[in-house]
Amino acid sequence: MSDSVRDEGSSGKGKVKPVDQVELEQLSGARDTSMAILVGPQDGAPNFVMRRIVMGEAGGMPAHTNAVEHEQYVLRGRARVGIADEIHEVSAHHVVYIPAGTPHWYDVLEAPFEFLCLVPNVPDQVKLVGSTKD
Repeated sequence: MSDSVRDEGSSGKGKVKPVDQVELEQLSGARDTSMAILVGPQDGAPNFVMRRIVMGEAGGMPAHTNAVEHEQYVLRGRARVGIADEIHEVSAHHVVYIPAGTPHWYDVLEAPFEFLCLVPNVPDQVKLVGSTKD
């Protein structure tokens, strides 16, 4: 890619690192759930953040909304995911799209449930909402 096409916010250098060198941290407000920022502003990525989410046996997240959209790729495990008024069962090799502002939640069915979550690199606001589960 030529310099004329590269995003002005980019450092112009790529970065490679083993995933196991990125520390997982407990995710506040979630059950048995940890998150690691794999690629983000700290790596010179100006537009997107790639997150790794790992949920344990009792893992899950309550119904909430985010100010930013989510694109997710499930790596392993199985979970029930509520998006707006629909409930989906997802497992390895499923992709999930959650539009900004849409209520969503997770309940682990088979642990560990692990997925990559890509979000725009802009300020996010998380708001808990009433349960959307049956």
